[in-house]
Amino acid sequence: MSITLDEARTLYERRRVAWLAEDLEGYLACFAEDVVLETPTRTVRGHAEYESMTKMSFEWAKPVSFDFHHLAIGDDDVVMCDWTITVARRADNQEITWCGMNVCQLKEGVIQWWREYYQDPESLKQAARA
Repeated sequence: MSITLDEARTLYERRRVAWLAEDLEGYLACFAEDVVLETPTRTVRGHAEYESMTKMSFEWAKPVSFDFHHLAIGDDDVVMCDWTITVARRADNQEITWCGMNVCQLKEGVIQWWREYYQDPESLKQAARA
């Protein structure tokens, strides 16, 4: 069964709202229990690992904005999205913005796997350490 663009938008919006509200439970509910998530800096497997990573992210910075610029569906219910995120680092309230792109597969209303790419991963790593 193929997903529609509206279904993908609905899930992405649910994810955005949960992330901006720092709603960990609501955020994780957007992902399958056995999700595999790959980023430029690490791979996490399952809710337990992803929960730990998300908690660390919320401790490091407060979400400010999460904008989706383009959303498309490819073969096998794979969704592609380019986005921009802004956070305020809790240590000094410095805003950090980065752009990225992700591909993921949606199945049964949740994200099964996720892979993301950042426009400038080195700058983001440096900002995270500051």
